[in-house]
Amino acid sequence: MADTIFALATAAGRAGIAVVRISGPAAHSAAARLAGRLPEHGRSLRTLRDPRGEALDQALVLTFAPDRSFTGEAVVELHCHGAPAVVSALLRALGTQEDLRAAEPGEFTRRALENGRLDLAQVEGLADLLAAETEGQRRQAMRVFAGALGRKAEEWRARLLRAVALVEATIDFSDEDVPEDVWPEVLELIVLLEEELRMEAQGARIAERLREGFEVAIVGAPNVGKSTLLNRLAGREAAITSDIAGTTRDVIEVRMDLQGLPVTLIDTAGLREAQDPIEAIGIERARARAAKADLRVHLHLPGETAPEAGPDDLIVLAKADLAPGSGLAVSGRTGQGLDALVAEIGRRLSDRTSGLGVGLRERHANAMLDAANLLDETRALIDIGAAVELVAETLRRSLRQLDALVGRVGVEDILGEIFSSFCIGK
Repeated sequence: MADTIFALATAAGRAGIAVVRISGPAAHSAAARLAGRLPEHGRSLRTLRDPRGEALDQALVLTFAPDRSFTGEAVVELHCHGAPAVVSALLRALGTQEDLRAAEPGEFTRRALENGRLDLAQVEGLADLLAAETEGQRRQAMRVFAGALGRKAEEWRARLLRAVALVEATIDFSDEDVPEDVWPEVLELIVLLEEELRMEAQGARIAERLREGFEVAIVGAPNVGKSTLLNRLAGREAAITSDIAGTTRDVIEVRMDLQGLPVTLIDTAGLREAQDPIEAIGIERARARAAKADLRVHLHLPGETAPEAGPDDLIVLAKADLAPGSGLAVSGRTGQGLDALVAEIGRRLSDRTSGLGVGLRERHANAMLDAANLLDETRALIDIGAAVELVAETLRRSLRQLDALVGRVGVEDILGEIFSSFCIGK
């Protein structure tokens, strides 16, 4: 029988309300020792008392039957006042009960997975939802937590099971007992499913970038206004600004929410012939980091020739308050043109998220691609007239990759990594 666990489910510190969660076979009896007799499933306002009968707090007590709770076990939530002293006293009172123990990080969610209340993809979606910093991250994580990937995987699995059943029919029955040639339907199922899996895998790669955040590098010659622009975008003095060329010698990063997308702005050393070995290191780092960024903003001064840039990069006239120009032009000092620049950066990064699928992580993309590659292998085996048993086994291997998506198989090696990101009360 599983232990009964308890933990603070809300953030530590002073708050209007704090929630203490209890889950396991002794959850209701443990709560009843504090609050009196409780319904199996319901809510009530109770005075919580310690073992000596001293009042701890008044709390809203929610009880959940096993088939209606988050974890799939009996659950009680104590919604008490959020004063640190109240929470500490309540946790101490629970800790004195012999049939309870403090929960480990992510243990409530792990029980939800083990009891079939969530699949593995939903657990990952919940982890990303808890860590979401921007609206884009929230929307994508919520889709996965709501079961979008699980539903898609079930649909793929049903189609693949149909292909497996057709192939195995040719093994189990003699030729005269099979009513029709099954191979055209098998090939059609394989081709369409492989194409869809590859498309969704590409969408999962894009989602991984959204999850981790995009990088936008500001590049240009010394004293072109890169650090001033970074400070204006960040709304604070993140980088030192000076009229002395070569002030920025290392890569400076600022994380921000840009039109609902997570973006790290990168201020780099001015690109020129280095005047000393330290500046040379900074310039080399600037070039390397800018090359890896998702988008580069190339600044140039009025009257100078626009720098060469890639097709997806932006060329921006700097210090536009001193000399107006056509196209994108900004002034980090006055803020002129800043809204237009932000809108254009947001538009270009948003375009890259247009191919988002139901996957969210690199693991999802890898499982989809592995399944697609096995389907391609299956098609090749059919084309050369390989043994039916070999075709069926390759299809079953592809099926196992789909099962890995939602945690039916092969999950133990990644559970530790996933749950380490959860707080104690989740």
